[in-house]
Amino acid sequence: MASFGWKRKIGEKVSKATSQQFEAEAADDKDLGDDDDGNWVLAAKRRKEVLLEDCIRKSKELKDEGANLAENRRYREALVKWDEALQLTPEDATLYEMKSQVLMSLHEMFPAVHAAEMAVQRNPRSWDAWQTLGRAQLGLGEIALAIRSFQVSLHIFPMNPEVWKEDLSWARKLQDQQKATKTESGQTLAKGKELVQESIPDYDFESDEIVAVCAAIAEKEKALSAAKTMVIVSASGTVETVTEQDNCPATPDETLFIRAR
Repeated sequence: MASFGWKRKIGEKVSKATSQQFEAEAADDKDLGDDDDGNWVLAAKRRKEVLLEDCIRKSKELKDEGANLAENRRYREALVKWDEALQLTPEDATLYEMKSQVLMSLHEMFPAVHAAEMAVQRNPRSWDAWQTLGRAQLGLGEIALAIRSFQVSLHIFPMNPEVWKEDLSWARKLQDQQKATKTESGQTLAKGKELVQESIPDYDFESDEIVAVCAAIAEKEKALSAAKTMVIVSASGTVETVTEQDNCPATPDETLFIRAR
């Protein structure tokens, strides 16, 4: 019968020098593995940076192509280019501001306001974006909002003569005209109400003329009501209408057959 005894570990037969060499090689392999992990992270980061650079470069190319198209009044084609650029760089405020300008040239004011608002959201410090937003709002008739946008643009860039002399002055002139028009409309409406009130005569129902007319009408009605009529059918079948007075009644003779009032 086989007997089982304690088995010596294999590692105990390995010399100390061999063991130290193994441990050193293992440490080198570990360092190499750590280096590989670090290199992989750096490589992924580098690829991301390269991809971002490619997107920015391609977006700039599309932006420039759209600008050239817009200068040649090919607005629809320019919008297509800028939409493609926004797919690559959606945070580019300049693209939205340029879109707003082109949309205003196409008289599409609601999309123009929306594009300008997107530009302002992405870059609140852009005086160009605020100026374009004010012009789009002015195209919609929102004069008060446009004045505020122009004021913000001037706050960012106070030395801009275009906003001072053209945009803001024009918006304030329109605002004054709007106030004047409202005032004239209110005055015209008030005058119309006064004319309507004056056109209705104020009768004095207790005047002598009115009393005399009423008395004459009453006498006429009294005279008419005093006269009575009756329909008489004779025995021969003849129908006759006879008027009689209350104080002088007519007495029918023996030839009358029927009398109906």
